[in-house]
Amino acid sequence: MNGDWLIRGRDGRLTVYLPSGDAVLCRAERGPGGPWEDAPRTVGGAQKLHPGAAVGQGTDGYAHLAAWRPTAPGESGLVHSTHFRPHLAALDWTPIGHPDKKGDRTGPPAVTVDGAGRGYVFVRNGSGGVSLRNQKVKGGWGGWLDLEGHGVEGELAPVTGESGRVELYACAPGGILHWRQEGDGKKPVRTEGVDTSVRAGTLRALATSAEHTTLFFTDGSGDVCAWRPGEKPVTLLPSAGPGPVSAVRCVIEGHDCTVLAQRSASGRVAFAAYPTEQESAGAWWTESGPRLPAEAVVSVALDEHEEVVAASLTPSTGTVLLTRRKDEPGLALEAWREL
Repeated sequence: MNGDWLIRGRDGRLTVYLPSGDAVLCRAERGPGGPWEDAPRTVGGAQKLHPGAAVGQGTDGYAHLAAWRPTAPGESGLVHSTHFRPHLAALDWTPIGHPDKKGDRTGPPAVTVDGAGRGYVFVRNGSGGVSLRNQKVKGGWGGWLDLEGHGVEGELAPVTGESGRVELYACAPGGILHWRQEGDGKKPVRTEGVDTSVRAGTLRALATSAEHTTLFFTDGSGDVCAWRPGEKPVTLLPSAGPGPVSAVRCVIEGHDCTVLAQRSASGRVAFAAYPTEQESAGAWWTESGPRLPAEAVVSVALDEHEEVVAASLTPSTGTVLLTRRKDEPGLALEAWREL
């Protein structure tokens, strides 16, 4: 899944979205902080999907999902679904087409949701740039928009700022590309990117203040870096493992902090926390939980009490482990348990 696949719904329940063959599954708490459903449910009906779905969430708590589906031999199209509440069924998958009108998959989709609750689906197009299709103010979908760009690699990293406006980060040879909306519902436009060493597939963006979003990425030397447009990238700490970090903002002992999580090279989940947008304060990894297979991924969110909760997923087995922050100073976590 591209995006935060562990989310807190509008009603406070946690939900996980899981890849499973030609479908996306969801599993939710029966009530906030309570036991989980016995078995996962299929999202969006019986439509068969290609692997590599994406998920994003709006401030209204609704989840938006996008995925490729097979349409004809050698051809595919994108579909979108909205999941309003964890205990309800998600809407059936709605076809939204292909950025090049027709053809096979061009790249993994990515989803974010603007301040008005409209879904934005981004995907690399056949020219190596980025295309966007988003929901309109009065309902329905607008046409495909070519945001340009070139040489885009790996998964895209969209994010919605505290302003409700959408931004997008992408990896390209020699640096990072950036797009930003200049007004509500407007087409995102290219702004100044940054020339830097970056590993494709390691981008993750987070809204970190009223003025800024922050992009986390791994550079060529293996360090996790933070970048805010208009500034220079800052090295935060050595990467714990090869994949992207998951990130969330929370309050720890009265301080606005950013928490990062990543599967470490040892196989355990590593956590780091630092004062939001104060990378100079430094951060360091603390490992937690059992050793996980190399394919395992991790996602962090906030629970119904605004406390950190984390989940790991082993895709081949569907095994999900969960932990929450203890009621103790610092970032102490409970023992991991299997759902």
